[in-house]
Amino acid sequence: MSMQLPPGRYYGETLRSRKMASFELSERVYSPGYQTPKHTHKQALFCFVMQGNYTESYGGKTRECQSSTLLFHPPGELHAEHFHEAGGRSFIVEIAPDWLARIREQLPLAEHSADFQGSVFESLARKLYREFTHEDCASSIIIEGLMMEMIGETMRCRVAQTSYDAPRWLQQAKDLLHVRFAEDLTLADVAQNVGVHPVYLAQTFRKIYQCTVGEYVRQRRIEYACHELTTSARPIVEIALAAGFCDQSHFTRTFKRAIGTAPSQYRESLREI
Repeated sequence: MSMQLPPGRYYGETLRSRKMASFELSERVYSPGYQTPKHTHKQALFCFVMQGNYTESYGGKTRECQSSTLLFHPPGELHAEHFHEAGGRSFIVEIAPDWLARIREQLPLAEHSADFQGSVFESLARKLYREFTHEDCASSIIIEGLMMEMIGETMRCRVAQTSYDAPRWLQQAKDLLHVRFAEDLTLADVAQNVGVHPVYLAQTFRKIYQCTVGEYVRQRRIEYACHELTTSARPIVEIALAAGFCDQSHFTRTFKRAIGTAPSQYRESLREI
């Protein structure tokens, strides 16, 4: 038997919470091995995984949710989480139905569960979190603007994923870049590996994934760095080199452009509980 949680109610331990006219915001922590029962939420929500990882079951499927994953849950979706040995920490933004309805008058929003990765979502979620933790007279309107931007970016991502059928060779190229992001691969290297011309690879990759090959590699490097800054005590210079950056200075500039804060500040913010 499943339980429907009313607005503002979640599993896990509350670190802090805040209620606004259109949003319920909450920071949660979960102990190692923690399991939630099957449940639904009355309102739609975004969940940003700040630390740790867990396996989530939903709609007869499962997915692995790790640090920097952004999840969207529509209202009434049945799901459950099983946190791994490190436990977890999440930032949840629940959305009032009337606010969502006004957005739907202009945009065809997703009706199903979804998960997103990438520096755009990482940056927006971190900005939302900063406004959540540093309340002032302007934070409410800033949070609403960031939520509109978040929904817009998730729509753009879903449209890009579903508008085209990616050929098998293109998926192979993406898989190669996903695994070998830290290597100094050239476009010609990747194209030769999947048997197409470099120009055709570049054009098709951008058309279907809405970014260049280089932008995708940079995004993967930032994702890796975020995960390492979150889950390890490795020196920043070591993380920079392992992610494929030539030095710490280059890494810091790129990270700050993508996330909006320096790697050291990003790591420090995770300790401010």
